[in-house]
Amino acid sequence: MLDIAVQNAKGYLFQASSKTGLNLYDHLSNMLTKILDERPENAVDIIENISQNVKMAHFSKKLDTFQNENEMLPTYDIAEGQKALFLQGHLEGVDQELEDEIVENSLPNIMESAFYFEQAGVGLSTDETYRIFLALKQLTDTHPIQRCRFWGKILGLEMNYIVAEVEIREGEDEEEVEEEDVVEAEERDNGQSDADREEEDELPKSLYRPSQVIPKEENRTGANKYVYFVCNEPGRPWVKLPSVKPAQIVTARKIKKFFTGQLDAPIISYPPFPGNESNYLRAQIARISAGTHVSPLGFYQFGEEEGEEEEEVESGRSSFEENPDFEGIQVLDLVESLSNWVHHVQHILPQGRCTWFNPTPKHEEEEEEDEEKEEPDYIEQEVGPPLLTPISEDSEIQNIPAWTTRLSSSLIPQYAIAVLRSNLWPGAYAFSTGKKFENFYIGWGCKYSVHNYSPPVPPPVYQEYSSGPEITEMDDPSVEEEQAFRAAQEATELAAQDSESEEDEDDDN
Repeated sequence: MLDIAVQNAKGYLFQASSKTGLNLYDHLSNMLTKILDERPENAVDIIENISQNVKMAHFSKKLDTFQNENEMLPTYDIAEGQKALFLQGHLEGVDQELEDEIVENSLPNIMESAFYFEQAGVGLSTDETYRIFLALKQLTDTHPIQRCRFWGKILGLEMNYIVAEVEIREGEDEEEVEEEDVVEAEERDNGQSDADREEEDELPKSLYRPSQVIPKEENRTGANKYVYFVCNEPGRPWVKLPSVKPAQIVTARKIKKFFTGQLDAPIISYPPFPGNESNYLRAQIARISAGTHVSPLGFYQFGEEEGEEEEEVESGRSSFEENPDFEGIQVLDLVESLSNWVHHVQHILPQGRCTWFNPTPKHEEEEEEDEEKEEPDYIEQEVGPPLLTPISEDSEIQNIPAWTTRLSSSLIPQYAIAVLRSNLWPGAYAFSTGKKFENFYIGWGCKYSVHNYSPPVPPPVYQEYSSGPEITEMDDPSVEEEQAFRAAQEATELAAQDSESEEDEDDDN
């Protein structure tokens, strides 16, 4: 009986808990082992603490505990990357005097501009502005930049874009090798290799002539006058955006997309956009700059150069210079009249260029045909508003002016600045006070539209080729018709053989 009672008691102690999976027998054994190993004083008084410590030794860490883990947040990673911005240093292999001259000429004082935009209630925080200031200094130190300007910030769904507008020093431009040029070169090589074969066997030449591709504007001209660098956060590497093409600007006007923050992200739209997000970003920057970069009237003036006057009159002036005699416009005059503000960036034509390009060049054969024709084909040249056109001539948006002006402070107007806001491109602002002015953009990179955006309707389906007897398929004959046709053929053959045999008999006679 005693053995049975001991076995029952031992079996009870071996029963595992439904919550922790431990049993009382092992727990008591571990407690006694711990007490005998450590031999604490007054063990009976701390038996509860010993039991708790033994249980905690079996505790396994899980992901759903209330204890917080020391994880590296993205903020710390960004801070680690921005450490380099706060380190003092100078360009390697460059004299200190030359470095000071480069920095003085190229690096803008965006903290001063941020001070004025803060009065207008626009801009970024002081900390972010200063980090961008240091990032621009890093950009000017590592690239041959003649002039640099903080263009603005474009918001994205995943990450944002900080945009810097720069002008590369002359002679330092990098030639861009495009895929289209490579394809054209390969086609030329293939054409030269096949020339010998075509001399032996002249093949018919196709009369189809594809439409002329509108070429992009050269560097330092038109929409490619400036170079743009972007980065997602201050401290991250600057990435140079490619030059913009007319086809990209034309397509960008027909679609509306939010940016993701990834330059290599595809642009899925209709009509299809020729490029990825970096090309779309560059096209939107060109459109925003052409429509919102303004300056006080008289700050810029056209230079007087005799050799270029005739060409500029025909195609429109494309260059200007600062007016040394400009003394500024009163702030109240800037607010009351939009005629005191002018555009200082060239207008982009519907063709996608700032200067017109004739898409129908005449070949030799066409010139001979045109001489025979009385009325040759003529394409009307696109013309846009010239440089330094007052913004008062901008078209309205359903009785809404394209611009809104106000004072930064109505309580102290004598110390206020003039603030200009674009209603066509929400997020574009400009300020002016005395001889100082600046343009700034912060937004989603989308143009204002009165109605909700709806993608264009796909083109109509092409009509089928007109059916006629020459292309109509005949019905298959039935078995009876096939048998009758064969019988008729056999009868015809027999009649022909009989006639031939009769002719042979007549010849013999």
